[in-house]
Amino acid sequence: MLHAGSVIRKAQLGPRAFLDTITLDRQSRHRRRLVLKTDSGRELMLDLAEATYLADGDGLLLRDGGIVLVKAAAEDLMEIHAADALALARIAWHLGNRHTPAQIEPGAILIQPDHVLAEMVEGLGAHVHRVKRPFEPEGGAYGGHGPLHSGHHHHHHHSDHDHHHRPSGATRGGDNA
Repeated sequence: MLHAGSVIRKAQLGPRAFLDTITLDRQSRHRRRLVLKTDSGRELMLDLAEATYLADGDGLLLRDGGIVLVKAAAEDLMEIHAADALALARIAWHLGNRHTPAQIEPGAILIQPDHVLAEMVEGLGAHVHRVKRPFEPEGGAYGGHGPLHSGHHHHHHHSDHDHHHRPSGATRGGDNA
């Protein structure tokens, strides 16, 4: 069995020969310890110090110095297009407000299939197409080292009206003139 204990990020890999490849969907690329099968059928024990997001093109460093290349599997996705950049920005805001993992591309947003979100973005004027592609969503403010932001914690309120008004007739500085 192969044993991988660390990750070499794509940017640090450079041109190398790889012992094998392993193709995983987005959910399966967020791991700490698990037995996996490489694309050639070999068993690989992934044993990382902490749960880590494995991006497409990263390498798993084996105990013997070999490297197994991580490949993002093609997944069923919804590709969202809008009439213009402003409409697409509005859609991105609505998706982000729902903490929806999204891959942002020129002129399009990719998300995992969800009929409620499809209806919402179509109601905002978008066109939704089903595609099958690797999924690498944005990391966000709480994303740590990779595109997932699971386990994040922050405090804010989801209300329609959460700012405060001055009392009627009050002016800045407290004058009621």
